[in-house]
Amino acid sequence: MIRKATDKDIDELCRIADEGKRQLKRIGIDQWQKGYPNREIWEDDVTKGLAWVVEKEGKVIAAFTLLTEPEPSYDVIDGAWLTGDIRNYASLHRVCVADEAKGQGVAGELFAFSLEKTRELHLPSLRIDTHPGNKPMRRAVEKAGFLFCGDIRIIGGSEDGGERVAYEMLA
Repeated sequence: MIRKATDKDIDELCRIADEGKRQLKRIGIDQWQKGYPNREIWEDDVTKGLAWVVEKEGKVIAAFTLLTEPEPSYDVIDGAWLTGDIRNYASLHRVCVADEAKGQGVAGELFAFSLEKTRELHLPSLRIDTHPGNKPMRRAVEKAGFLFCGDIRIIGGSEDGGERVAYEMLA
């Protein structure tokens, strides 16, 4: 089941994100190694109704944030978005799956859910980005049907200037 995250989920959101940070560090990627995402970010996402969780048998096994506001980091791309320079789209951020749930299709499930929400909101597309070296996430994104659009740089926050690969899927 996928549902909106609540204040009661904050510890689990942080735990799952921390597992993701450790995995990225193990594979030599600097993504999420500078304090992002942190408790404050998750609390803000929950307060704004943007954070979601995947729950199986009463246990939170994945978390993500679905935004419908333009992402400043997506304004400049070395490549081209499928939908051009439009400013109305949904975007996925802070996608993380608990270690015990990896390899069970959870990422695909949350991608499909997010695409359906994008359609319900009458938005033309869903965008996502990840570190160029994050091969597990790139495989999951491509398997879900996202198409590579180009390279972007993160604007703001602790990962400011970080290079990312950007993907988009039409809704």
